[in-house]
Amino acid sequence: MTFWDHLEELRGCLIRIVIALAVSAVACFCFKNLLFDIVLAPKSSDFVTYRLVERVAGVRQDFNVDLINVDLAQQFLVHMKVALLVGFLIVSPYVLFVLFRFIAPGLYTNERRYAVGAALAGYVMFMLGVALNYFVIFPLTFRFLGTYQVDDSVVNHITLTSYISVLLLLSLVMGIVFELPVLSWLLAKIGVLKAATMSKVRRYAVVIVLIVSAIITPTGDPFTLMVVALPIYLLYEFSIFVVRKTEKI
Repeated sequence: MTFWDHLEELRGCLIRIVIALAVSAVACFCFKNLLFDIVLAPKSSDFVTYRLVERVAGVRQDFNVDLINVDLAQQFLVHMKVALLVGFLIVSPYVLFVLFRFIAPGLYTNERRYAVGAALAGYVMFMLGVALNYFVIFPLTFRFLGTYQVDDSVVNHITLTSYISVLLLLSLVMGIVFELPVLSWLLAKIGVLKAATMSKVRRYAVVIVLIVSAIITPTGDPFTLMVVALPIYLLYEFSIFVVRKTEKI
């Protein structure tokens, strides 16, 4: 194929991706009640994470944080943004499939096998990061900060945009951070990263994890910092395990 043939093929791939994304986003936009029942679930004490914590602790504490809106068009804009992002998450496997079909003819057999493994592992780890944030990190953060009061006379009024922004930002950050084992595996495959080296610099890694967590934590409070830092450190330990197994293959 000539350069222009490849360009035409890429244009077709992008068109298919845009169409799939548009259909998925419109579907999410139409199912507004279901969409925001899921997105806003962590603001209520009926959320599954709170119930599990209360069952373990043996103490039930009901709460509900009401969100407010202060801008005329903000609720509609939030609806569009959330529908677009959730729609992209839904069609992301198809997007990966289309892109892989485009680049696959230019890969050798062994390269194609590694590319498939890396793409699947990267996708699974990203979704695990998003799921961990939705079910653990964001709910615990929101419950602590949303119900915290310095005095009973000071009432919290949390805006819808603040809630959505923190949820989406933490989801993106945790999805990216969860790519650490995949990146470590790739670096180990090409001989750049060694498990022994990662073990030796563990104490420095802890400091770096805390610094990175402080940078990416949108609220800036110590509680959220520790909630974010712990999974990142555990990912670092898991990455050492992955690299060690890769070296033995």
